[in-house]
Amino acid sequence: MMKVKKNKKLLAILLTTVMSLAALTGCGESPVESETGSESQVSATVEAPATTENTSQEDVTINFWHHYSAQSAENETLMNVLIPEFEKENPGIKVNAVSHEWADLHQKILISAQSNTLPDVARLDSAWVPEFQKMGILTALDEEMPDFDEVSGGLLESAMSTAKVDGHFYGLALNTNTKILFYNVQAFKDAGIEAPETMDEFINAAKKLAGTNANGQQVWGYDEPALAGWNLCPFIWSMGGSITNEDETKASGYINSPETVKAIETLAELYQAGAITGWNAGDIPMTDGFGTGRYMMLLEGPWKVAEMQGSYPDFEYATTEMPAGDAGSISVLGGEDIAMFNSANKDAAWKFIKFMTSEFAEEEMAKCGQIPVNKEALESDTVKAADYAPFLEAIKTAKSRPTVACWSEMDSELSVAVTDVMNGKKTAQEAMDKLAERFDELLAE
Repeated sequence: MMKVKKNKKLLAILLTTVMSLAALTGCGESPVESETGSESQVSATVEAPATTENTSQEDVTINFWHHYSAQSAENETLMNVLIPEFEKENPGIKVNAVSHEWADLHQKILISAQSNTLPDVARLDSAWVPEFQKMGILTALDEEMPDFDEVSGGLLESAMSTAKVDGHFYGLALNTNTKILFYNVQAFKDAGIEAPETMDEFINAAKKLAGTNANGQQVWGYDEPALAGWNLCPFIWSMGGSITNEDETKASGYINSPETVKAIETLAELYQAGAITGWNAGDIPMTDGFGTGRYMMLLEGPWKVAEMQGSYPDFEYATTEMPAGDAGSISVLGGEDIAMFNSANKDAAWKFIKFMTSEFAEEEMAKCGQIPVNKEALESDTVKAADYAPFLEAIKTAKSRPTVACWSEMDSELSVAVTDVMNGKKTAQEAMDKLAERFDELLAE
């Protein structure tokens, strides 16, 4: 509790910064788009206050905050299958689960940290973990839980990297995702080209497929809905670039390296050639543009499968991995972690966290479209037969965005800088050199 009090000033500053960035994003030329999903988030109307620490294992209630949509299959499984099973296996422990909208959950945690009303456990966007760790409100599980190594050893190493900050783990990976290339099968047949396996083939395909269709409408070879890290990192990494050094302490020489600059230049050249679009106000929404034949390729996550089935069930498309550059095929890792707050009833909370990452719970959530991180669940028939099966290979090489507390601000400034390059206001080298200086400042704070 003392740690939270000492960081009250920092919490206030972070809250103000988050609200300011949200306002800036809303009116910018290219909004920062984090990973997207098919869930339409609905907040629960009833919420119980957070519990205080209780050393007894009798009649304990732990609060679990999450952002599963209140009307989703995931929330139905949580409430009707997982929590009843957990409470059956752990008599004397009750779980009060509360659904929030994705953005509301982030803000709710910031506010609750100031008033010491945090829940015991929360499902967090993996990008939030470093921010909350810096605030001093998360429990270092590898330091406090004796069986941490045994439990975490059963989870995907790549997904677990999203919960590691400054050498310690502040959560367990809960579910994961990444992006692969979706492409218009008929358009590729008509153009006489194959699905791109390399970056050069992708560039050539984007140019060749762009132009005007039979109805006189403009079409684009590739659609990218935003210019944030979630969108740019697969190109930067696959082409051999990076955002920071391996220790995530320095950006100079990395975000402005020849490889990173080349990745940004490549996208800018495609945009200026009319081959790609999507991030500008007024552009056709991704699913509609793809389903109506206006966008020929997308780099998207497993939620796009369900969206296409719902909106364009007869549209013929196929998928392939991120086209490989000099560094190979490297997509971006998304997903959520499950974390414990310092004020939690830690024994009960840890039991719940372990249960939620167990083979049973992970396979049940896999039936709802969540890609599990439990290695045994990944081998189940449920997962192998799922619509998201094509993504499983890409997850093996996908990378997490920098796990630093200042990532949200870095991400926003990256988007602004690359937008300037796209619009011809700066060269890629100029923009990345300036960005390197700013990133170094943020990383040093």
